[in-house]
Amino acid sequence: MRKYLVINGPNLNTLGQREPDVYGHESLADLEHQIENIAKQRGFGVTCCQSNHEGDIIDWIQKAKGVYTGIVINPGAFTHYSYAIRDAFASWEGPAVEVHISNVHKREAFRHQSVLAPVLNGQIVGLGFHGYILALDYLENLTNQSANY
Repeated sequence: MRKYLVINGPNLNTLGQREPDVYGHESLADLEHQIENIAKQRGFGVTCCQSNHEGDIIDWIQKAKGVYTGIVINPGAFTHYSYAIRDAFASWEGPAVEVHISNVHKREAFRHQSVLAPVLNGQIVGLGFHGYILALDYLENLTNQSANY
């Protein structure tokens, strides 16, 4: 069965409370519920996790091999400086997509650069929670294309 890992990084546990004008009023639990419903409707498995700790995220990526078909990650602030997470993805052999709820390119200049993007399949920014669904759609399409060859 196809199964995807959805990782949320630092401060995403405060969704709905932190800067609602930027991130909206829905919580992390709301996001995870939406993702789990989509997975159920579309017939694939999903595991959602969140941590404010870089090492947890690295461990999840390293342990994903052979368990998950692909990874969706919102690395939060780690996007801009975590070479350790970047290196974990460089060793990951499956597809992965970076997601950001806000349009990072319309925000502070330091948010414009991702150290992870060069080792990932793509990046989706500014589409709110829907970006996660689009990332899962992409992974599903990629998986289905691979199965047809």
